[in-house]
Amino acid sequence: MKTIEYETGCLQKYFKAKAPSSKNVTRIVEEIISNIKTNGDKSLKNYTKKFDNVSLNTFNVSQEECTMAYKDVDKEFISILKKADQNIRRFHKKQRVNAFEYKTLKDSIIGQKVTPIERVALYIPGGKAAYPSSVLMNVIPAQIAGVKEIVLVTPPNNNKKIDSSVSVAADLLGIKEIYKIGGAQAIAALAYGTESIKKVDKIVGPGNQYVTEAKRQVFGEVAIDMIAGPSEILVLADKNANPKYIARDLLSQSEHDEKAIPYLVTDSDDIISKTKIYLKQFINESKRKTILESSIDNNLLIIKAKNLKEMIKVSNIIAPEHLELLIHEPMKVLGAIKNAGSIFIGEYSPEPVGDYWAGPNHTLPTSQTARFSSPLGVYDFVKRSSYIQYSKKDFDENAHFIETFAEKEKLWEHANSIKERRL
Repeated sequence: MKTIEYETGCLQKYFKAKAPSSKNVTRIVEEIISNIKTNGDKSLKNYTKKFDNVSLNTFNVSQEECTMAYKDVDKEFISILKKADQNIRRFHKKQRVNAFEYKTLKDSIIGQKVTPIERVALYIPGGKAAYPSSVLMNVIPAQIAGVKEIVLVTPPNNNKKIDSSVSVAADLLGIKEIYKIGGAQAIAALAYGTESIKKVDKIVGPGNQYVTEAKRQVFGEVAIDMIAGPSEILVLADKNANPKYIARDLLSQSEHDEKAIPYLVTDSDDIISKTKIYLKQFINESKRKTILESSIDNNLLIIKAKNLKEMIKVSNIIAPEHLELLIHEPMKVLGAIKNAGSIFIGEYSPEPVGDYWAGPNHTLPTSQTARFSSPLGVYDFVKRSSYIQYSKKDFDENAHFIETFAEKEKLWEHANSIKERRL
């Protein structure tokens, strides 16, 4: 835990110190990808045995397994999944990307067509927790976009099955192609294909540092959603904020893993001191005490600003994945927030409301990438193609300009393509 007063340049030094070294991870992932490309299912089975301690004859999750999973998930949670589906679907339907077309005065047709990506894979992590919410958040926008083939992969457990809540969430959404594979080896199998797994066009979904590095290395062979870093939350709090709420919300992201990064930005010494007290109390009471202690002790950065204007400036520099506005009249400053993945406004909009329920996507840009990127959405699952049908009248009228442009760039064959039609 570190408390600093904001001054120009102090945050840049902090971010530099946080930059991870990944040479060893890079080397390991390169080897895994190479082996999967060369040996396909054989290497995939070997890595599943090595990393997940499970021997599998087949990676496919059968419909029978999905049906059996309902026995392990109580009816109330199934009802909750269905309601969350409605909320998330309602929000994402408003993101549909529209085609357009217009005509010139000389009857040329110019336009844009929108085409869904054909085959998309969703990676769902295993390990420290189960993430049926990520199934909803990644599958629903792909379905609304019109993706025909949606594949889900997730690591197997010791019983050679996948998490029951993940299986039920996928089944409720109608996902039929599910594989019990995880790690960098799963990303490689999806990117290059194996004997039993057909390659995809895009891979989305969160994962650990090996999954993230694998996504980085296969980018170009396939598309990916983003290179995600550790989870982040920034709470912007003035003197009116409730320090209990602040502490709870900082911990809500810190429990993801030891590398999660919480921030508190405030202009109040009283808020800082009271929040620290509640953090200590809540951590000692928590079922995830070890993870919380590591995240808070090593990564929590408390930044004391002079006033609200400076608080907002700090927030825009950090460009957090999740930003909470626990300040007086928060809607008045919404326009000043330039860089954030998702913004939670007021004391009754804590980050978990967005993680599970309200509708906006919880797959968000991290590591300051909210400066130039956006949450996952319907637009991530479509391609836009422009089209041009020039009339002879438009061609004749504009040919000279196009030809001159080409010659200016010394691209003579571009110019000749135009000249040939003017002869």
